[in-house]
Amino acid sequence: MIPEIHIENYNYGLDDARIAKYPLPERDSSKLLHYRNGEIGEYIFRDLPSLLPENGLMVFNDTKVVPARLHFQRDTGAHIEIFCLEPVSPVEYNTAFASTDKTVWKCVIGNAKKWKEDVLHLYNPESDSAIDSIGLTAHLVQRDGQTGLVLFSWKDGSPFSRVLECAGTVPIPPYLNRESEAIDSERYQTLYAHIRGSVAAPTAGLHFTQAVLDGIRAKGIDMETVCLHVGAGTFLPVKSSLVSEHPMHREPFVVSRDLLMRLLTRKGPVIAVGTTSVRTLESLYYIGVSCLETGNPADVEQWAPYSRDYSYGTEEALEAIVAYLDRNKLDKLVAGTRIIIVPGFRFRLVERLVTNFHQPESTLILLVSAFVKGDWRRIYDYALSHDFRFLSYGDSSLLERE
Repeated sequence: MIPEIHIENYNYGLDDARIAKYPLPERDSSKLLHYRNGEIGEYIFRDLPSLLPENGLMVFNDTKVVPARLHFQRDTGAHIEIFCLEPVSPVEYNTAFASTDKTVWKCVIGNAKKWKEDVLHLYNPESDSAIDSIGLTAHLVQRDGQTGLVLFSWKDGSPFSRVLECAGTVPIPPYLNRESEAIDSERYQTLYAHIRGSVAAPTAGLHFTQAVLDGIRAKGIDMETVCLHVGAGTFLPVKSSLVSEHPMHREPFVVSRDLLMRLLTRKGPVIAVGTTSVRTLESLYYIGVSCLETGNPADVEQWAPYSRDYSYGTEEALEAIVAYLDRNKLDKLVAGTRIIIVPGFRFRLVERLVTNFHQPESTLILLVSAFVKGDWRRIYDYALSHDFRFLSYGDSSLLERE
């Protein structure tokens, strides 16, 4: 049964001054709030290894943010901003990034009303010869309000990934109220970012340095990765009072067979780095159920966890995915999820969560509340009264589930 949740119950006062507009000089010098058994402690992020159990399994999201914001200009002089969301043709990220002459993407279009049928040329106010040589143009294939399908074409034979690196800017969150700067190219990216595809960073990972990673490894904690590409939906507020009316966007993810086996044989708690890792890991149970009941994986729909009672065990579900992969001689699961985690959700895998402090009335606050059994407001009140920095470039927390 879909829970009846009013989003206004998950509001709190967040002044603009509390939002971290820039990262700290050192990634691991941010504050770290530790929540355990209802008690709150305060540390520095580099203390994280000392707070983790020796036999834990820590899971990171190794998606990489692409410079997906492009600025074009009409012949009339009007500026059009195009924000690439996901590839449509070719539909696979890697294939789209490898395209050497054209590709179609679903995009958010800024100033959309001023773009008619004309072809746009890349805005190049400083006459950069490298940008000129690419010859990137944009043609509107289809429009639906502020989003649409855009055909990108270019002439120098570069892969589209190289086109974006040269011509695009990092799509930092709109609540920073500033343009992207050089520092964002490095710091709005995790140290372990590997697979291109996100238009927003999995920000819990921004605090990790090599020293922290080495400390975790020295503690005997296993470290594994998933890859969930973070979509622009992460910026969307919940606009309806009832959360049941808020649509979650599909996000593609990849999980290796090796990680599935680690989850089956682990001896300690699963520690998720970021809400994207939580959503990926918790989606696995429902994909396993699909494998058990139909023989094949299926995308996880938004309200699947609440739609019925599930009698399968977690190990049984994970083993079903492994069996599917083995039958098809695959070494990884490729799927998608729209899962929403709200109070009342039954966590089946994740027992520790490293996460930042999130926007009021957001789906991420709902996830945190579900994780700490409703005690989110006391955690956030503590952070507000102890000068913690908020949102993407802000401070961090380690939350332990009872």
